[in-house]
Amino acid sequence: PRSRPLPARGSVPRRAPGPDPALVPAAAKSKGKNVPKEGLEGPEVCTDPAMLATHAMGVNYFKEGPEVALKPESEYPDWLFKIHLGPPKKLEELDPNSIEYWRRLRKYNTWQRNRLKKGKKL
Repeated sequence: PRSRPLPARGSVPRRAPGPDPALVPAAAKSKGKNVPKEGLEGPEVCTDPAMLATHAMGVNYFKEGPEVALKPESEYPDWLFKIHLGPPKKLEELDPNSIEYWRRLRKYNTWQRNRLKKGKKL
């Protein structure tokens, strides 16, 4: 058999290993970067008022199983109902003797230091 001479180095473009693009079906090919993936859907939204009043919807992290039922308020700790759910309090509203005050002051000082490092005016 006659041997073929090897091409000069770098003269033949190399292909990445993988399936031949002509043989891959059109459905399996990527459509581009910004095209949303098909088949992704969010969780089901419950609109049943009775179920919403008695169960914590979306809290169960198992794929299958019932939703978590709400217990009476007496079975939950007292501190749970004392949690501040509104917007964060201003530094002036906090007690200077509390740990929250000093944590917030430290955070504000860090923010100010970072702004000064960037060279922006306050």
